[in-house]
Amino acid sequence: MKPLVLSLRSEPSQRLDLSKLTPDRLLKKSSKEIEAIDLATTKAAAKVGDVFRLRAGDPHELRFEGGSKRFDFLGAKLLAGYSMHIDGDVGMGLGRQAQGGEITVSGDAGAYVASGMTGGRIEIGGDAGDFLCAPFAGELAGMAGGRLIVRGSVGQRAGDRLRRGIIVIEGDAGADLGSRAIAGTIVLLGEAAGRLGYLNKRASLVLAQRRDFGPTYVDCGAHHLAFAKLFARALNEDSRRAARLLAQRLQRYAGDTAVYGKGEILTPA
Repeated sequence: MKPLVLSLRSEPSQRLDLSKLTPDRLLKKSSKEIEAIDLATTKAAAKVGDVFRLRAGDPHELRFEGGSKRFDFLGAKLLAGYSMHIDGDVGMGLGRQAQGGEITVSGDAGAYVASGMTGGRIEIGGDAGDFLCAPFAGELAGMAGGRLIVRGSVGQRAGDRLRRGIIVIEGDAGADLGSRAIAGTIVLLGEAAGRLGYLNKRASLVLAQRRDFGPTYVDCGAHHLAFAKLFARALNEDSRRAARLLAQRLQRYAGDTAVYGKGEILTPA
């Protein structure tokens, strides 16, 4: 069956909260009912029909033809069994608190991608902004499950307060990658700026490039890690480059010893 398609009429003049436009919320609604949904805005009132042309289809698969950096909170609280595809850019909060399903974006994404996500898969074809998978102000933990693949680069503090889940970044990362991480895994194939793994408790950071990690990370030698090879097989469909990195002999650095010291940074030996 054909997907439900929302085609952008023109670039919006204001930021739009599109958290209402998830497949599960659109089930059993007619085209007219969907077009009449009120959107949270910053200036003037707007309905779905004012922003998009609708092409009827199965809402289990929702497609956006045309994106915008003013599209916030797309895929928020997405449930398992549903999928969303955005042909273009998106704003902040993509996949916020998603519980399952799949979201793919062909362009770039703003800040706080996958914040509070507990399950599912998100793939971004371009770059992502600051605070990737990080919590909002006042929250104790960021991403707590699922898988995120970024084909481009990311901004500062990616993986901040990461609780669980897998992040693969094929480009570069800004300062403070994996800062205050509680657990989970971050794979970076490009270059990292600034500090790495600051106050990392139990997370694993896998880096394609070796560098100095400071005195609070302890060199534990080179290893053939059996789990890393199994992990590489699991990641092969998402990122072959990440899989090749994990399959080789790895140098292990334990830390951050300024806190628990049960985390690690892995690099090619």
